[in-house]
Amino acid sequence: MPNSPIRDKINPMEQRSPTLRNLAWLWFAIAVAVLVVGFREAIFLVPSDAAQGDVGRIFYYHVPIAMWSLLFPYLNFAASLAYLYWRNRDPLKALTADAFALASAEVAVVYTSITLITGSIWGRAAWGIWWAWDARLTSLLLLWLLYVSYLMLRRFSSTGQTQTLAAVLSVFAAVDVPIVYMSIRWWRTQHPAPVFFGGPDAGMDKSMLPAFVWNIIGWGIWGIFILLFRFALERRRQIADQDAALQAIEASLEIPQ
Repeated sequence: MPNSPIRDKINPMEQRSPTLRNLAWLWFAIAVAVLVVGFREAIFLVPSDAAQGDVGRIFYYHVPIAMWSLLFPYLNFAASLAYLYWRNRDPLKALTADAFALASAEVAVVYTSITLITGSIWGRAAWGIWWAWDARLTSLLLLWLLYVSYLMLRRFSSTGQTQTLAAVLSVFAAVDVPIVYMSIRWWRTQHPAPVFFGGPDAGMDKSMLPAFVWNIIGWGIWGIFILLFRFALERRRQIADQDAALQAIEASLEIPQ
């Protein structure tokens, strides 16, 4: 069956090349290497916290992941706005934006989940409780619930406007991000004060910086790798669905000889 003009327009831009595959493996290797260095710095080289002992080492994971968990929602927000803009103007661009929005939402859920889990473990050790209805914790839990709702909507909605409804939901989720960030500045909470830009006593000892920097870079590289990997898988699924639909249309238009 000859290729249709529409299929010719879709497929060439989505072909996987050995170069892209090699770059993906290189990115993966870099992410693992940086995370290994960060682990060595955080667990073996940095001195124990004077007040918390070795339990304080969870800081080098909780804080970097928490910082990244507030970035991926905005990637989802930007992609959702792009989808809403392109959905009637250029459906192919809209599909690409929608795939990126879905991938970034999934990574946001993963990173927010890890933040909540590590925070609970740290809270149990430092406060003696797993959870407190603190402004920072509650607003972050709300963000997690919004993105879980986003993914459930994408998974179970049977309407023809699923992507549009999800994009609108992402706007509400994005509103919660600055609330999470500013919560410990706006209200007195049980959560510790900000590490950076939190006043004259904010900041960290220089001995802590190598472990913190390695981990924030490592978890950023890893998150971007997962995001792009998931985006590529979603684009392949979209293209497979488009190709199947085009074949069905072409088959229905064929005239029997």
